[in-house]
Amino acid sequence: MANRAAPSPTLDDAITLFRRGEPVLLGGSVLAIAGELASEHNLARLRQLSARRLGVVLTGRRAVALGIAPKDAMAGAVSIAIAADLSAAVIRNLADPAASLGVEPPGLGPKLWPANAASVAAVTLAKLAALLPAAVVLPLAPAEAALARRRPDLAKVDVGAVMQRHAAMTGLTLVTEARVPLEDAEDARLIAFRPGDGGPEHLAIVIGTPPTDGPVLVRLHSECFTGDRLGSLRCDCGEQLRGAISAIAEAGGGALLYLAQEGRGIGLVNKLRAYQLQDAGFDTIDANEQLGFDADERVYLPAAEMLRQLGFNAVRLLTNNPEKVAALERYGIAVIERVAHVFPANGHNERYLRTKATRSGHLL
Repeated sequence: MANRAAPSPTLDDAITLFRRGEPVLLGGSVLAIAGELASEHNLARLRQLSARRLGVVLTGRRAVALGIAPKDAMAGAVSIAIAADLSAAVIRNLADPAASLGVEPPGLGPKLWPANAASVAAVTLAKLAALLPAAVVLPLAPAEAALARRRPDLAKVDVGAVMQRHAAMTGLTLVTEARVPLEDAEDARLIAFRPGDGGPEHLAIVIGTPPTDGPVLVRLHSECFTGDRLGSLRCDCGEQLRGAISAIAEAGGGALLYLAQEGRGIGLVNKLRAYQLQDAGFDTIDANEQLGFDADERVYLPAAEMLRQLGFNAVRLLTNNPEKVAALERYGIAVIERVAHVFPANGHNERYLRTKATRSGHLL
């Protein structure tokens, strides 16, 4: 029997390998590993594949936080050439604010330059893998790239596929639904939507009988493990979730979209890292930027797609965040009214709420 060809690695395969510290071939010509997972072993593996100089790619925000880039470099990503003998520990420090050096460490090249498309994709792949947004990259010579593309032990992924997943531009499919009576809304259904690219599912909680002849009361709620499930007092997410379900039930019907974008889109582990930085004195926004993320990495195109599939093209939106209003309207959902959704501070989240109001523009 003839040997069957091995299936081509998918983007999800590449994400899994990246999370394990394995190299991934991006765009057929650049090898990358996650910055926070750099080790002497995987650096040596890269150096065996090419004698070219390794580079570190950071978001502009992380480079500014490290003090190795001017403030006008915060947008996008930057590349740094590194010395051949730079240790894995120093590279991990560049990625991780918990070990931030604050000054340019030895072994870095004297110049930063804007990252090319493949290097930006490497940082984006780290975000998709819920890792810190930093990568070690190795640009390959043409002959080296041709050999790498034929190696079965290297995951290969297209730059466009990475960027498309990050932009959440793939379609959603309604997979299943079930009746789930809730404590504050016994007449409720949970509807699961799966992205076509294999990303995490989003959920819609449809409560009661939403109106068919007018705008529907809707809440967009990004998942929050600590607030929603554990009752954390560091945020107001749990109160907003339960309060929205109750308000929609009292109104007679509507929907809450439970979106899979923990920690404003940076993931649970990175949110816990941000909490450490907040305990050290940074506010919510500065903590995210110290990690190398934007202040808010969430996207709302999936929410607009979910609303359309549910038959809701006009909404009354339960929110204090003007960006949610703007995003839905940008994606073709009419926001007829913004319905205030405010809860009092609890003794632990005053600074969190103050930052939302003074720096994020929330209407509190």
